[in-house]
Amino acid sequence: MLDDFFIRAVVGGVGVALLAGPLGCFIVWRRLADFGDTLSHSALLGVAMALLLDMNITLTVFIISVAVSLLLILLQRRASLSSDALLGLLAHATLAVGLVVLAFMTWVRVDLMGFLFGDILAITVRDIIIIWCGGLAVIAIVSLIWKSLLASTVSYDIAVAEGLRPDLANFIFMVLMAGVIAISMKIVGVLLITALLIIPAATARRFSGNPEVMAVMASVIGAGSVWLGLEGSLKWDTPAGPSIVVAGLAFFITSVLPLPKFKKQIKRQP
Repeated sequence: MLDDFFIRAVVGGVGVALLAGPLGCFIVWRRLADFGDTLSHSALLGVAMALLLDMNITLTVFIISVAVSLLLILLQRRASLSSDALLGLLAHATLAVGLVVLAFMTWVRVDLMGFLFGDILAITVRDIIIIWCGGLAVIAIVSLIWKSLLASTVSYDIAVAEGLRPDLANFIFMVLMAGVIAISMKIVGVLLITALLIIPAATARRFSGNPEVMAVMASVIGAGSVWLGLEGSLKWDTPAGPSIVVAGLAFFITSVLPLPKFKKQIKRQP
């Protein structure tokens, strides 16, 4: 079944979309798009360190992303800069350092475009196993801390008053974000990972009546974006990763278009 490259791409992409949906909802609710960009940009530094130290790329990207998250927390407590300034500093600094390290490694041939924009069509069965096993673990952990994350999103003080330990939940959320970025890097690349998190959640927001429904709809819309993007890439010979993001953008544009309102005309009986 998984011998065809297109089927492997669909299975892997849908797996990433399913786990990105719930986390993307919290990014939208908490306005953490800059944080997502920072972690995704730091993934390239993780790639460079993995190649330099001859380590597993996914594991190294995860470690670097967690380290950047901890560094951000430390700088927020000690530095006088605002959060958005720190996020911009870390995002571009890690991306630049990663590119410089890769440039010095002349003995290694690196497909930089594949890391920046993804190479989903080259996904292997091993990658699919990592995506789905890691995705199931992420979804299980999110379900355990869902109440605490949701309460701290609404009000940090309320979450503390109810004894939900929001600080621990927020740290776990950062670690899960790092894991998702490490897993999904091969799907859309380090520059477009945040789009895969944000666009489906932003699209689902208009049609959802409660947070749980929005999380499910975001996953479904993300899976649909993967399918349509890969179909378009195969038909028009376009890059697969950006095509997935464009398909998600099409869903979002459709969702914000004014819907026709049909008013029932009530005939008065004489």
